[in-house]
Amino acid sequence: MKSESWKRAVESFEIEAEAIKITSENISEAGFGKAVGLLAKSERIATSGCGHSGIACQHFAHSLCCIERPARFISPSEALHGAMGFVRKEDVMVLASRGGKTAELIPIIKICKEKGVKIISVTENLKSVLATESDIVMPMKIKCESDKYDSQGTSSFIALCAIFDALQVALIEETGYCNEQFALIHPGGAVGERLNK
Repeated sequence: MKSESWKRAVESFEIEAEAIKITSENISEAGFGKAVGLLAKSERIATSGCGHSGIACQHFAHSLCCIERPARFISPSEALHGAMGFVRKEDVMVLASRGGKTAELIPIIKICKEKGVKIISVTENLKSVLATESDIVMPMKIKCESDKYDSQGTSSFIALCAIFDALQVALIEETGYCNEQFALIHPGGAVGERLNK
């Protein structure tokens, strides 16, 4: 391996760690609390995003199901072909886009508005359509991506996942979710073996 390759790898850890720190410092307790409140009482939660944001949204939907908050990832393309029938009035849609201008998400906002679905967005661009049309905005803030071209979804992906993880652990507290419940729905793998001893 080239010495420069190792240097870049070490820098990546440092840059991504800083991205999480900066993001945590830019999220207010009041705004975070409102998001937790909506997610805790909603009957259904949908998540959507494109690219790396979409992958993080898929993970978040799965994490929510793991604490018995019914959730589903809806791909932006499927959303416009009937999948938005999953959500009803007072449900929650979580949309993620670093730039807040992802064209595929804009039509979803309109559908949510007409159906009375609450929108929680995660974005760095607080002046974007996504941010201004959302009920709650979770600000994501990073200095740069960790690759030398500042173009890959690296730091932004890590920061987004950290926000979603923070929401999940807060929801565990908020809803009183316990490990005995998780043991029932997660009998498989090493985790299931540990929980069901």
